[in-house]
This record gives sequence, C-alpha cells and structure tokens, in this order.
Amino acid sequence: MKNKSWVPVGAALLSMIFWSFSFVWIKIVYEAYGPLTTILFRLLISSGLLLIFTILSKKLQRIKAGDLKLFILLAFFEPFLYFMGESFGLKYVSSTVASVIVATIPLFTPVAAWYFYKEKLGLTNLFGLIITFLGVSLVVLDSSFQFTASPLGISLEFLAVCGAIGYASLLKGISHRYNTFSIITYQNLIGAVFFLPFWLGFEMKDFILVQFNPEAFLAIIKLAIFASTFSFILFTYSVRNLGINKSNIFINIIPVCVAILAWFILGDQLNFHQLIGIAVVISGLFLAQINWKRKKNGSNPIYQA
Repeated sequence: MKNKSWVPVGAALLSMIFWSFSFVWIKIVYEAYGPLTTILFRLLISSGLLLIFTILSKKLQRIKAGDLKLFILLAFFEPFLYFMGESFGLKYVSSTVASVIVATIPLFTPVAAWYFYKEKLGLTNLFGLIITFLGVSLVVLDSSFQFTASPLGISLEFLAVCGAIGYASLLKGISHRYNTFSIITYQNLIGAVFFLPFWLGFEMKDFILVQFNPEAFLAIIKLAIFASTFSFILFTYSVRNLGINKSNIFINIIPVCVAILAWFILGDQLNFHQLIGIAVVISGLFLAQINWKRKKNGSNPIYQA
C-alpha cells in the first residue's frame, strides 16, 4: 500500500462532511433569508472563488462552439433544478429526511445510465433500489402508513434527485472535453443567471427590508466555500484516484452525519422507526454499489466497489 493511499479516502470523507453540514447550514440561513437568496448568494460567492482559482491556475477552458447549449442544460439540471428541489424542500422537511432522500442519487443514476446509454443494470442495483425504497418509506411514513414528513417537502427533495440524475446523464457526454474546474465554474455562473430573475421577483424586496443577520449570512458563506467549492474539488480528487464507484460509496454516510449534526446543532429528534429506516436506506445504497462476481473455481463472491 502506498504511503499516501489514505489521502483520496480522506478527501472523500471530508467532502461528505462538508455536504452533510450544508443541510444544517441551510436551516440556519432560513432563520433570516429565503431559499432563493440562499442559493443565489451561495452560487455567486462560489463562482467568484472558482473564477479566481481557475484563472490564476490557468485551468479555465473556453466553451467550444456549439457546447454552450449543453452547459445551459447542464446548469438547468444542477444547480437550478437540484437546488430548487433541495432548498425549498428543506423548508418543509427536516435536514435528516432531506439527506436520506438526496442520498439515493447514486442508486438512481445507474438506472438513468441504463435508460439513456444502455449501460447494464445489475441485479444488485435492482435489489438496492427496492431495499432503499423500503428504507425511505420507513423514514417518511409511520406504522399506519401516514406521512411523518411533509409530502410536498418529500416531493421537492425527489425533484432534486431528478435534477441530479439529469445532470449526471448529461455530464457523461461533456466530461471528456472539459476539466472539472471549468465545468463547475460555468455551471455555477449560468445557474446564478437562472436564479437571478426569480430572486428579483420574489425575494429581493424581503432581502433589502430584513435586518442583516450575521449568523445567517455567515452560513451562506460557509455553504459557498465548503459545500459548493471545496467539496467538489475534494470529491473530484477522490474520484480521480479511487474511481467513481468507490468514491460514491462515501455518499452513504451523509444521512448518518446529518442526523448527528442536526441533533447536536438544530435539536432535531429521530424516533426508532426513522433510525431503522436510515439504516435500511444505507444498506440498500451499499448493496446497489456491490459488483458480485464468482471466480471460475466457485469461490466466494468478491466485493468490488
């Protein structure tokens, strides 16, 4: 084992911790500002940081002729559609419930790859899909099959999942032509343009009239720096060194981290029913990313993440 083999693993873990904090920071921002204000300023700050970094490091690539429409569509899926679903959904459901739903993204992405790119979908993906669906049901439904979380909030979080799946499907077609830093920079800039008219029409007046809240605005800065910038850089480094499948496994810890953080910071409470549901979701997510193969001599299956 190489001496620095732990570095990409540490990068993946740190990126997941930052993304876990984002679910809590958003709740803090909502004490003073609305979702559109949160998203717009988060994207503007992140875009500014990325522009400075990519220009100074000479990593910013020009968009080739004909590719602008692809970047516009990419930004529509994420950050626009994703943040619309995630941020507005967090107004109606707890941070933990939102994180459980969002954590299903790595599970549904192979389904989209199968549909759009005819990539094979293994039985473990299908079993994982079923198990994860049951786990999410335990989190959002009680023993009488009544919603313990807002149906609207749940629907919005699944809208975020759809946005992320569309983003991943489209990203596959352009990732070989542009580096990750350029893609993230452009998608955040275009995403900010998408959000600007909505902010001007619905939240600008409230933002101007409301008294400046240092704690809430600090949370926006944290979202921009750690969740929208550093997390992507760290995760990209991990993917480059570990591969996308091994890196995606770490996404499974987000619901656990969020549950702990929300309990300590926000005072959120989880019942035993929901804790079992989270455990089932994580089990399903791990199962979906296992590639079971048997050697010709009939030995036990090998775990290949």
